[in-house]
Amino acid sequence: MGATVFAVLLPMALALVMFGLGLTLTTEDFARVLRYPKAAVIALVCQMILLPAVCLGLIRLFGLDGALAAGMLLLAASPGGASANLFSHIAGGNVALNITLTAINSVLAVFTMPVVVALSYAMFLDGAGSVGLRPDKFAQVFAIVLVPVAIGMAVHRRFPEWSRRMRGAVKILSVVVLALVIAAGVGSNLDTLSEHIGKLSAICLSFAVISLAVGYFVPRLARVETDQAIASAMEIGVHNAALAIAVAASVLDNETMAVPGAVYGVLMNIPAALAAYLLARRARREQPAPAPSMAG
Repeated sequence: MGATVFAVLLPMALALVMFGLGLTLTTEDFARVLRYPKAAVIALVCQMILLPAVCLGLIRLFGLDGALAAGMLLLAASPGGASANLFSHIAGGNVALNITLTAINSVLAVFTMPVVVALSYAMFLDGAGSVGLRPDKFAQVFAIVLVPVAIGMAVHRRFPEWSRRMRGAVKILSVVVLALVIAAGVGSNLDTLSEHIGKLSAICLSFAVISLAVGYFVPRLARVETDQAIASAMEIGVHNAALAIAVAASVLDNETMAVPGAVYGVLMNIPAALAAYLLARRARREQPAPAPSMAG
């Protein structure tokens, strides 16, 4: 019974979160990539190519296998989460670039997630990889990711004032829903979780720290502005765990695959908050001191 409710409510919960994202997006957010082409391309390459490779390395290092390993890769393929913008704002990042990256990443995820699922099934789940690319599964990912975003964008365009008023309420509701989704993901898999909690905590924390570091230092090495590098770090380090959980539990019908997403959804906040604090402090130090006042 619990699992059925979980599978039905999960896509609805995620749809609400993605609708909330849509309320904050306009077509300009997609066009803005032309203003920051270098930062956007580097961030997307890190997200699409480097992170799955890093994740695969960690899976091998920690000896994770089966559905848990597949779930970890699914998490690596998911786009930036809703809280990436918040952490970026705290850290002094370019939030406009965050919104652009989230928008583009969410569209790309519809195509990349089924491919990653197919690969992870082939590698870790006895080669049943065809499930990842089946048209019905592909359509489900499309429906839970892009359709609510498109509806949110349409509502924002048609009723901009209402959309602006509702944004705060939808954001709070989204955070509550995300917390419930993660709690449900943990609750419905307590046995798996308790058996593997040490290994999963270690791999999720390692992955979060490496993701944040890759997201910040790779753009900086390529001479991308600091505020854009911070945006990139948060976008790459803060994954949409709810999406990974929803795809695992309701699209792929494999609740064990949802466990890494649930663990990451809780633990990623620790390194993300720490990174935001350190980057904000560094940004303050780098600011020129104000000129002494002549008044008085």
